[in-house]
Amino acid sequence: MQISSCAVSLNVDDVPASSAFLVEHFGFHQEMAADGFASLTRDDIGMNVVFLRRGLPTLPADQRDDHACGLILAFVVEDLEGELERLRAEGVAITMPLTEEEWGERAFQVRDPNGVIVQLVDWKGSTAG
Repeated sequence: MQISSCAVSLNVDDVPASSAFLVEHFGFHQEMAADGFASLTRDDIGMNVVFLRRGLPTLPADQRDDHACGLILAFVVEDLEGELERLRAEGVAITMPLTEEEWGERAFQVRDPNGVIVQLVDWKGSTAG
């Protein structure tokens, strides 16, 4: 198998709201869009984030009404504290404060207008033995 690209696809109620959140606060740009669909990317990420409107008839019946819950959209960043301050200054509510796990992961979370969890993370913390 050869994988040429990667995407995560999330069912949400308001596709434009989730799309605008990633564009405004995380530097994504829209690559493709149609009614009930948007595919966003960044030049430096190597993947797409796709939003699909819940209830689309093109989705299989057992997925059609699911909502993107229980999922964390995580982005590894270089300057975690700087991103935290930037998002606060932009008025984005921090829904999980900056935490550090014993294995060295540091992260904080925000939620988009549809409740999708976006986590910014780095691995610069100390590693406990």
